[in-house]
Amino acid sequence: MSQFNIEEEIEEIAGGEFERVPVPTSKLKSWKSFLGMYAGEHAAGTEFVIGPLFLTTGVSAFDLIIGLLLGNLLAVLSWRFLTAEIAVKYRLTLYYQLEKICGKNLVTGYNLANGLLFCFLAGAMITVSATAVGIPFNMEMPKLTDTMPNGMTWVIIVIALGAVISLIASKGYDTVSKAANWMSPVIVLAFLACGIVALNQLGVGSLSEFWNIWGEGSEPFPGQIKYTFWHVVIWSWFANAAMHVGMSDLSVFRFAKKASSGWTTAAGMYVGHYMAWIAAALLYAVYLKSPEAQGLLSNGEAPTVAPGPLAYNAIGVLGIIAVVLAGWTTANPTIYRAGLAFQAIVPRLSTFWVTIIAGTLATVAGLFPAFAMKLLDFVALYGFILAPFGAIIVFEHFFHKQAGIVKNFAEVANLKFNKAVFFAWAISFGLFYFISVQFDVFLSFVTLPAWLLCGVLFLVFSKRIQKG
Repeated sequence: MSQFNIEEEIEEIAGGEFERVPVPTSKLKSWKSFLGMYAGEHAAGTEFVIGPLFLTTGVSAFDLIIGLLLGNLLAVLSWRFLTAEIAVKYRLTLYYQLEKICGKNLVTGYNLANGLLFCFLAGAMITVSATAVGIPFNMEMPKLTDTMPNGMTWVIIVIALGAVISLIASKGYDTVSKAANWMSPVIVLAFLACGIVALNQLGVGSLSEFWNIWGEGSEPFPGQIKYTFWHVVIWSWFANAAMHVGMSDLSVFRFAKKASSGWTTAAGMYVGHYMAWIAAALLYAVYLKSPEAQGLLSNGEAPTVAPGPLAYNAIGVLGIIAVVLAGWTTANPTIYRAGLAFQAIVPRLSTFWVTIIAGTLATVAGLFPAFAMKLLDFVALYGFILAPFGAIIVFEHFFHKQAGIVKNFAEVANLKFNKAVFFAWAISFGLFYFISVQFDVFLSFVTLPAWLLCGVLFLVFSKRIQKG
């Protein structure tokens, strides 16, 4: 049998995506494939919310502009030297690699948590798109402090959007990715246009005037906490913690020819998490000068962070289209991924039905503006819960010889539930979540210590269990 036939057979067995076998050499992709994907994925719906939210935290110019520069660099380095390095070594999905170490039953728990968190994130993106669709209907926009739906128009628009997004996601990843690739350049150009128009509306003609938009910072808005330089650095580093230090993107980089493809994540970080965040913050800075926003601030209320009206005020109908597309391109693949996570738990259900279930959960979440309005907090929690599982893979890969433990122990010993993994995660999560709540420590500050402790405890517990 020729090499080509063998690979064809492997692909057929793996359902076309090599879920349970290493990706064959003929299917590897060059760095150019990842460049477009990351630039598109990280200039999306979330950026329209995160940029303005940075302004609500009273951040200064230096803290925002230099903090984002450093935090995003740390994220790129994490992808390059951890995720991509391990991905090209084994060429396995995150789920299959975890299963080999943790056992099938424990991975089921991970998949459930992952799927639910994906649904909540997709819900926030449906909220983002709804703020644009609601403009022609004069819909009341959700306020920064809103948690519940604010009217029947909001409910109808969110349900309609959720239904359309879920149906498209259920058509499969090809449909999702093709649509995203077409829309991404439009969204990136819209962010750039929004930023330029906003600078003009703010009367900015020099670097010093641009700097003075944030100046030395201010008091945070009602209900928000004050962000310093380190808040910006650490939060932007761990905004995608589940993807890089949490190893989710093993599933992406297993197709890379070389680990150096990990550098392409810089396109996502500096186009999406730098240019787009700052452009979105500028839109909000324009709105804050309006009589409506000033009136709210004088009453001690936080002005609305509604991406639709912000973009519409800057670039008109193109702004509405950009916000709808940005929310759509984020929600779609997110619902698709959530469906896959659920399908791993109930494999008898078809991809169509698990995706519809995930879409329904996301739509219900989208009805509650809190997921979008508290996106900084939610993204921090998301990374904090899932990232330590990545430490299990990283520490086993780099330190299994020094620790004297057997790699892929669940597979070798035919374990369904590796206690070493569970207790390492539970102790690190429980300890640092308690510290965050009890002593009011910013959650992103304890993500790295929780990740490191989980990895170390995994090695210690594995040594003990494997000796027994």
